[in-house]
Amino acid sequence: MNLTSQHRSSDKASQIRRLQIWRKIKNKIAISLSLFTMAFGLFWLIWILYSTFTKGFDSLSWSIFTEMTPPPNTEGGGLANAIAGSFLLIIWATVFGTPLGILAGIYLAEYGKKSVLAECIRFINDILLSAPSIIVGLFVYMLVVTRMGHFSGWAGIIALTLIQLPIIIRTTENMLLLVPNTLREAAYALGAPRWKVILKITLKASVSGIVTGILLAIARIAGETAPLLFTALSNQFWSTDLNNPIANLPVTIFKFAMSPFIEWQQLAWAGVLLITLFVLFLNIMARILFSQKKR
Repeated sequence: MNLTSQHRSSDKASQIRRLQIWRKIKNKIAISLSLFTMAFGLFWLIWILYSTFTKGFDSLSWSIFTEMTPPPNTEGGGLANAIAGSFLLIIWATVFGTPLGILAGIYLAEYGKKSVLAECIRFINDILLSAPSIIVGLFVYMLVVTRMGHFSGWAGIIALTLIQLPIIIRTTENMLLLVPNTLREAAYALGAPRWKVILKITLKASVSGIVTGILLAIARIAGETAPLLFTALSNQFWSTDLNNPIANLPVTIFKFAMSPFIEWQQLAWAGVLLITLFVLFLNIMARILFSQKKR
């Protein structure tokens, strides 16, 4: 009996050693594949950023911010009208999208919760989150541009708002759901109405997370080209009239990069650098705010 038990125990020990060796092998394979995929992705990212910064800085000058987009095959010129147009579109889209997104997020987290209407809103929001931006542009083109009879800045604002809105809704709902229910219950116990609890406690506790979502939503729409091609189009001259086509950086970059003129291509690289720096700044700000919230 002792020999049999010793034999069984030795067999179990050998099986455990084999399992441990196999697990170590699988672990090393998984780590190697993870490192390879990370290096593969970083290689292309670094290459893109290197090309953007080197060619963008070579083309960057003060005239980029002071002069209008030039005619074809003309030296000089800048992107002042495109920069101003992009800021107008982004600011107005944020003005419309932010309150709508926050209110919808408050309803989903505080009022609707598991109701049928809330589930429908979440389903539609998920579709908008995953929908390609060109589909949003085509939708606004059919809904607004064809009815107006011409391209306009307002159509571009509507398209950017629809892209920005689901990000703000999802972020607001998630941030509000992270607030402990004990805070709400304590406020209700003191006799505070629901609207004051939401305004003074839950929103105040999650404000940094919501602002982070807003910044990420702005970064999301900053470089959108496809929806603006179908809505705001572009303008060769200085214009702040949102009832007509308006210049913007993404469409200007697309048009200049596809042209055979060296001057336009250089301006396109400068525009790419400006958008990259803007998005990088927004992402850094979002991470700073989110890290402060964690503390």
